[in-house]
Amino acid sequence: MQVILLERVEKLGQMGDEVKVKDGFARNFLLPKKKALRATKANREFFLTQKSQLEARNLERKAEAEAVAKKLQAKVFTLLRQAGDRGQLYGSVSPRDISDLVSAGGFSISRTQVPLDKAIKTIGLFPVDVVLHPEVRVHVTINVARTDDEAERQARGEDVLTEKTEQEEAKAVAEEMFEPGAAPKEEEAEGESAEA
Repeated sequence: MQVILLERVEKLGQMGDEVKVKDGFARNFLLPKKKALRATKANREFFLTQKSQLEARNLERKAEAEAVAKKLQAKVFTLLRQAGDRGQLYGSVSPRDISDLVSAGGFSISRTQVPLDKAIKTIGLFPVDVVLHPEVRVHVTINVARTDDEAERQARGEDVLTEKTEQEEAKAVAEEMFEPGAAPKEEEAEGESAEA
């Protein structure tokens, strides 16, 4: 289906471009979200009459998005989640979780503005893009941790998982030094000789 774009659409084109897209993409996304019009003679004429208004509205939205981007740039948001000993989360962090977290931090964004390439399934620091406008992206960092203390340590640059495993290794070495069951056998032997 041929459509005329009413705003910039990533990986598709700029405002005013006439592009060919699959019918489902046009009917289910572009047309209902008012990002495009069908490329008919009447719509082409309508677009030419409305072009200056659309460009002005686009510039206004872009300016607002850039103002928000300056405030949001390089912010770090902490998300507390339950995780196993190796840092594996019980579940994953979704775009909705991130949008709720950023919104709670005072910035109004929706889950559709947080495109995740792959799921976040472990604790750690993760850079995430937030798309405030088709032409404005901002990078934020999501600090996924089990506790506030762990989040602070991760923010300082400590690797909380390797320290945990070093402690576990030290404990294992200590357990090897003391053979379990050796002490109780000696006590049992003393107890038997006292009875005899």
